[in-house]
Amino acid sequence: MEEAYKAIVNGTFEFDLDTGTIGELDTVSKSCTEKHVLHRGKSVTAEIISRDFLARTYVLKIGGNQYTVRLENELDALISEMGLSLGSSSVANEIHAPMPGLILEVNVSAGDTVSEGDSLCVLEAMKMENALSAPRNGVIKAVHIAEGETVDKNALLIEFED
Repeated sequence: MEEAYKAIVNGTFEFDLDTGTIGELDTVSKSCTEKHVLHRGKSVTAEIISRDFLARTYVLKIGGNQYTVRLENELDALISEMGLSLGSSSVANEIHAPMPGLILEVNVSAGDTVSEGDSLCVLEAMKMENALSAPRNGVIKAVHIAEGETVDKNALLIEFED
């Protein structure tokens, strides 16, 4: 079964990708940040300027132009379509389950100090793993889940101190 991805470039252009399309690319690493890509007879050098693995966002320089690329998988698209994403201006003191699933990992305990983007737990939903990350810097007030536990949509998972 092929996985589907979406690449959003500069917040404007969207490209649908699948593992077959990605497999057609012939890439050679020139360095940790520079990749040579050959696709259908065309040669391109791409330099990775920055990367945020948790947000799956990359800034690339290709042919003197800079592009911000955000990658989404099928679960990201489903969560967005269901309107379950947190708005960037909201201040979250609670982490709720975006959908029903199984808790695979719990990476924090009450009293832990976390930074924005730190992985708090991993929720398996629809055969896909979804790492739920800290929306802000803070201290964990309470953890209401345990590994192996099944949770419902909107179940309270983790609380932050005010």
